[in-house]
Amino acid sequence: MHWTDEGVVIGVRKHGESSIILELMTREHGRHLGLVHGGRSKTLQAVLQPGNTVQATWRARLDEHLGTYQVEGINLRAARLMGSSMALYGLATLAHLLRYFPERDPHFALFETLIVLVDHLDDPDLAPALFVRFELAMLTELGFGLDLTSCAATGTERDLTYVSPRSGRAVSAAAGEPYKDRLLKLPGFLIGQTRENRPREEDIQAGFALTDFFLHQNVFGPQGQRAPEERARFVALATAGDE
Repeated sequence: MHWTDEGVVIGVRKHGESSIILELMTREHGRHLGLVHGGRSKTLQAVLQPGNTVQATWRARLDEHLGTYQVEGINLRAARLMGSSMALYGLATLAHLLRYFPERDPHFALFETLIVLVDHLDDPDLAPALFVRFELAMLTELGFGLDLTSCAATGTERDLTYVSPRSGRAVSAAAGEPYKDRLLKLPGFLIGQTRENRPREEDIQAGFALTDFFLHQNVFGPQGQRAPEERARFVALATAGDE
């Protein structure tokens, strides 16, 4: 059996004296592992860095086997990302989050969101909002998507300001006013209410608070886990406005 696909490197671990086990998030085959013979060579080490996009050909006798990879670099952005502490924390957080998905389970839309994010992970103007959107996309792919299209109480699509922590649905300013202390803030950049290149710091903070709540409630908590420390460090840098 074999296939060829595009994938983002999310993890590498040593295997034997010269090989590595490569973990990719691929476009059509989901999170997928494979053995790379000679993966610790100087040539391949530059290619097999987290954040790089590669073309990978996977081969195995049976589908359930680990199999082997042959890889070629497509976008070797890791060298650039290594110059940004925010990007490094972001890459570590992405790897942690993606491991909540079962191996070999494709998530096409999430892969496209991932590519856009890693392309801009060192850009303080773009990365914070893109990361919030990635976490929302992750919740959707795991079956816990939020409905931010209309008010849960009135059905209106205007002046959406809050999110219900119970239903994950948007709530308008008028409907939510009596209960605002129990509702989560809905930042305007998530529903197209701002055209700013970089959302305001308070909106970015509100975005991460929103995804943090639902990730803990639906993903981390049920497995007795917490968010990775790298996520808190990424958020701190992302909401500080600079590195």
